[in-house]
Amino acid sequence: MTILITGAAGFIGMHVAAALLGRGERVVGIDNFTPYYSVDLKRARVAHLEARHADSFRFLGVDFGDANALSQALSDETIERIVHLGAQPGVRYSLENPAAYVHSNVAGHVNILELARHRAVSHLVYASSSSVYGMRSDTPFRVADRADTPISLYAATKRADELMSETYAHLFRIPQTGLRFFTVYGPWGRPDMAVWKFTEAVLQGRPIDVYNHGDMLRDFTFIDDIVNGVILALDHPPLDDSQPKPGGFTTPHRLYNIGNNRPEQLTDLIGAIETACDRKAQINLLPMQDGDVYQTYADIDDISRDLGFAPTTPMSVGIPAFVRWYREDWTS
Repeated sequence: MTILITGAAGFIGMHVAAALLGRGERVVGIDNFTPYYSVDLKRARVAHLEARHADSFRFLGVDFGDANALSQALSDETIERIVHLGAQPGVRYSLENPAAYVHSNVAGHVNILELARHRAVSHLVYASSSSVYGMRSDTPFRVADRADTPISLYAATKRADELMSETYAHLFRIPQTGLRFFTVYGPWGRPDMAVWKFTEAVLQGRPIDVYNHGDMLRDFTFIDDIVNGVILALDHPPLDDSQPKPGGFTTPHRLYNIGNNRPEQLTDLIGAIETACDRKAQINLLPMQDGDVYQTYADIDDISRDLGFAPTTPMSVGIPAFVRWYREDWTS
């Protein structure tokens, strides 16, 4: 089986590719190395995959936001399933460069839907985000909750992806699963995320910026748990049986939350990083930033019931694992 992974040079994409390759799948990975964060890190992830799976991993440098380039790059490939993880990430950056989000997250998503349609793929799994819930005060966030009040363009594009996918599931009966990720962290993570930024600052003796004076809750989810959820979803496509599915759809399309189901205070994250680094943090307390939400908290009942998903990695295990990778493999 050949599986296409978009965003293969990304954090989640690299780990999902490694897991699928590890169980004997053939993977075609695509990425265009946008410089939103370190291109060297992205290239290192691809090199990591190529060094371990040279015979079954093919990487293509292509922008899936360019329909013609995407079609040409994959013209000689027979794609059976797609894991669409590529996107322009980041809540705050969407205030500065909205065009990048429209290109990758809106036009790019349509291009992947068209690819799935014309290649008759058996299942398309795509990345959504907990950001679609907006500034909700009632927790935990449930897939059945309304998600029509996004507070950032990034969140709006992710909700648009879900709605466009439903249209394609209705018109063309493409089996699809949308996954709303909740604050993913771990080895090979993203340098724009709190776990990386805080760890780097603590180890270098620099102050860290802590927004809303530290009063923020996040459902921090370790990468191994996320990968497990993605593969469970990929292996169990939704049925085209006209029965209601998570997200409220009766098409072969469903939505799931993937989170740790345990929100943590930002101050507790800092404490865990201090312990793992054996150093105290210098903290610069700041007000809430535009586009940020106060809390995220995943209700995972749907994916647990349907697929048996159960996160197993607490922050007390995941944070030391990241710090160890950062010290020994990335900065050594």
